[in-house]
Amino acid sequence: MSTAVKWRVPLILGVLALSVWLCWPLEEKINLGLDLQGGSHLVMQVDTDSAVRNEVNLAISRVGQLLKERGIPYGGISSPDLGTIEITGTDPARTEDTRRAVEDVVGAWSVSASAGALRVTLPMEARRAVATTAVDTTLETLRERVDELGVVEPIIQKQGAEGDRIVVQLPGIDDPLRAKKILQEPALLEWKAVNYPPGVADYAGWAPPASREAVIASFGGQLPPDTDLIPERFVSQGGGTTTIWWPLNTVSVVVGNDVRNARRNADQLGRPNISFILTEDAGRRFETATRENVGKRMAIVLGSSREKRVISAPVIRDVIRDTGVIEGNFSIQDAEDLALQLRSGAIPAEVSIIEERTVGPSLGRDSIRSGVAASIAGFVAVMLFMLFYYRFSGVNAVVALLMNVILVLGAMAYFGATLTLPGIAGLILTVGMAVDSNVLIFERIREELRHGKTVRSSVEQGFGRAFGTIIDTHVTTLVSAFFLFTYGTGPVRGFAVTLVVGLVFSMFTAVFVSRTIYELILGESRRVESLSI
Repeated sequence: MSTAVKWRVPLILGVLALSVWLCWPLEEKINLGLDLQGGSHLVMQVDTDSAVRNEVNLAISRVGQLLKERGIPYGGISSPDLGTIEITGTDPARTEDTRRAVEDVVGAWSVSASAGALRVTLPMEARRAVATTAVDTTLETLRERVDELGVVEPIIQKQGAEGDRIVVQLPGIDDPLRAKKILQEPALLEWKAVNYPPGVADYAGWAPPASREAVIASFGGQLPPDTDLIPERFVSQGGGTTTIWWPLNTVSVVVGNDVRNARRNADQLGRPNISFILTEDAGRRFETATRENVGKRMAIVLGSSREKRVISAPVIRDVIRDTGVIEGNFSIQDAEDLALQLRSGAIPAEVSIIEERTVGPSLGRDSIRSGVAASIAGFVAVMLFMLFYYRFSGVNAVVALLMNVILVLGAMAYFGATLTLPGIAGLILTVGMAVDSNVLIFERIREELRHGKTVRSSVEQGFGRAFGTIIDTHVTTLVSAFFLFTYGTGPVRGFAVTLVVGLVFSMFTAVFVSRTIYELILGESRRVESLSI
């Protein structure tokens, strides 16, 4: 046995043993994709206009709070159209103070002043930046929420030429409806002070009317400029709903991602609620607001820039800084989901599901059976052909093919790659590529034997002259796989990954392993007159 063979054999056996150890048992070591274990496939559209609206609403709250802290009077603050803030009822003598306060919040936004009013406009370039940031933030927030759901090997990535679509694949998800609700809910939490109608003395006991018209009438037929009407709905035991409308201050005390942490909890009667912790800056603002509203109600609002709802409107009994409790008619699951959404942060834009596919676990098991059956049938057919056409040398090829499959599975288990149905197709294709390499080598060996060369020389020349052609075929296929992985999504990328890994190992098995087997058969000094090929 030559020196080269002496170190090659332990290397081959070591690599084979390591691969078996990595991938066995298969059902525990190989991650299965959505199409094999079932789950949900969602394509979500991000509404970038709503991101601009949310950015403007956040700026309104920040500006309102800052003007109040600095003692700068104003009548109302609103957003008359997309990307614009209008502050009315300002003191002309303090226009510069008002402008400085606004610029401290909005930075490079365009600010123009007129008699008793300021108009703030978000520039078009800043709008585009807000839209881009919103998609990226939405992507990260969705990823955090999916991680909280405990989904193994999810796929969350951008899609589309505009970059405003997000693909979410959730393999093995048990409750697709719950997942959709968690992923779509913006979870934009806000605390707002109640604007009481004139003449109300019992702040704690006052309850708003059940219609918008009645609320407006209580204000003398017109709402104050800094007031929004937001509903709170109650569900009776019989399934009926009752709605009341809260007149709330436009400026929110707590808004956006001011919540640092949130957990499901329970009150003294065991009813589910959500305890939360605010950021340091939000805690400071919340402390000031609750001090000013002791004995009055403040509403907890949840929703998006388009649709909001009051969860509850508790009476502020004492000053609260950075911790609090959200109470409402929550089930345990609802409280858990809301806490999850608040922990992961608010989604800065509206998202809608424009494509949805759900694969049941039984269909996934059928796909596995079909894929495995197709793989075995293809492998057996290739094996029989190689044994029939190349005789004993076909055994060499079969050993290399078996090792190729084991190495691919071991590599996928090591890197945590996900096996999909197209991935199984890629695995079958790599078997074909590996066979193609063996065919090139064996035909070159046959050609050398026909020219009258010795067996040993024919084997060496066959491997040497076929090597360049094998490299060419593998490189061209690798280039194709690279583009599939770069521009493909989901199953297409799974196919590309399996194909690339298989091609790398087919080079190793077809050239390195097959040659070592021939050298073991031929020996170093043994005289071999013929070769079964």
